[in-house]
Amino acid sequence: MSVSAGRPRLLHLHSSFSPGGKELRAAKLMNLFGPYIDHTVVSGVPGALGAAEAIDPAISVTYPADFPPLSGKPLPWRLLALARAMRGFDLVLTYNWGAMDAVMAHRLFGRALGLPPLVHHEDGFNQDEAQRLKPARNRFRRIALAGAQELVVPSQRLEQIARQAWHVPAERLRRIANGIPLADYGTAPNGAALPGLVKREGELWLGTLAGLRAVKNLPRLVRAFAAMPAQWQLVIVGEGPERAAIAAEAARLGLADRVHLPGFAPDPARVVGLFDLFALSSDSEQFPISVVEAMAAGLAVVSPAVGDVAAMVAPDNAAWITPAGDDDALGAALAAAAHDPAARQQIGMANRQRARAEYDEAAMLAAYRDCYARAMGRQNFP
Repeated sequence: MSVSAGRPRLLHLHSSFSPGGKELRAAKLMNLFGPYIDHTVVSGVPGALGAAEAIDPAISVTYPADFPPLSGKPLPWRLLALARAMRGFDLVLTYNWGAMDAVMAHRLFGRALGLPPLVHHEDGFNQDEAQRLKPARNRFRRIALAGAQELVVPSQRLEQIARQAWHVPAERLRRIANGIPLADYGTAPNGAALPGLVKREGELWLGTLAGLRAVKNLPRLVRAFAAMPAQWQLVIVGEGPERAAIAAEAARLGLADRVHLPGFAPDPARVVGLFDLFALSSDSEQFPISVVEAMAAGLAVVSPAVGDVAAMVAPDNAAWITPAGDDDALGAALAAAAHDPAARQQIGMANRQRARAEYDEAAMLAAYRDCYARAMGRQNFP
């Protein structure tokens, strides 16, 4: 298929478009590319379109209800239907395992149907692959990704997996670190940024920004938080299917009045500065944007050593990055941080300096522009 001479038409196939790291990055890129592109967004989970709130109303975007399902048995007729639905676009962008059937459909039928180029984005794994990748899925990925123009990953760990397990050659593999608008995180926090939740005098907030999904293991964070002094509150900003499980764990531990779930915040720059300490508790991460946001806001980070987190934070923060899966170590690190305000401040400043040096949004935007332009055979994008 030839690239259209007019406005580019991009098809985004997401495992889910609920607000999470990759979804909000995709929304941010749509906004940054401007109103010169027509976007079509499909969620593999029907109705999971919460990240649409982060897209500027000036952006041209549609959400078709009749697109073939992204999941199911990879039977030839189903993959053919997916391939046919990709016709008429200039570029297909797929995201994570939930869209891998579409990548396979493109691999099998792309040439015969004259399909547009495809760029796949891999940001991490669901709970079922948090500890170990499934061999059958790796074989499927190897075959499917052989037809992708490029594979984009945010982390060193995923780059290594792509080369060794999925056999993606270096010339088709692109690592693009997640970036943020650093200047937005230098302003004073807005006390009304979280409706229904106000920071009271004398309170200290342990905060996190996360989709409420099983792989984030937020009940673990509730348990670890129990070791912190009474003036600390736990604020979990995000939305998702694990909300009830998190609330139940807080109630079980007698912490219901100190654990807060205010929901999704479309502008994290207005929220993260309210925190006094940032934490993750995930079973699996790769290059979490929320850690970059916390660093830019001058916060120390307590987290398991998952994905690239240990390499992302400043060296001063290393003592508070704990072994993955060690709940006791996570709780001990939170307790140590709670009792050492001087260390929190010193580490936070070191993290801010590192974020400013390495995680600028402009560099990320330029890298994605170049990647998509190259895939489409253009010199410039959009």
